[in-house]
Amino acid sequence: MSDGMSSSTWVGRIGGVCLLLFAIAYGIGGSQIEYAFASDPLGPRVMPMLLAALLAGLCLIYLIRPGASEQFPRGRLLARILAVPALLVASALLLEPAGFAISIFVLTLGVGWIFGAPLRLAIAGAIGQALLWWSVFSYLLDVYLPAGRLFG
Repeated sequence: MSDGMSSSTWVGRIGGVCLLLFAIAYGIGGSQIEYAFASDPLGPRVMPMLLAALLAGLCLIYLIRPGASEQFPRGRLLARILAVPALLVASALLLEPAGFAISIFVLTLGVGWIFGAPLRLAIAGAIGQALLWWSVFSYLLDVYLPAGRLFG
């Protein structure tokens, strides 16, 4: 690079900018939470706003002094790295039409397969994760989980 910075420094800064954008989006989302005035002195906005501010502050520090980082990934590694957020988006989009269990199944199956699990083990793990988290949220925590339009 012409300014004396190594390419690995720029990789770190790219990650810092991405996380800073995420912190800003998270803070904006947290600020939009509506709640009853008398529900809590601080309300539900405080925690997302504090987390967003903390992440943004750490990102700014990292942007100023990035330190050493790995080289930018290429080829199959880059495809694997990009596939995980794509699976998260697909899982979120599946939540309403297919329900929580199918959404978590697809997410964990895909992540297991991306990271090298044999397909039958990835399927078994995905079934186990879907059953585990459905049970935890539905029965232990008594949280409503969408069954999806396909099932309910």
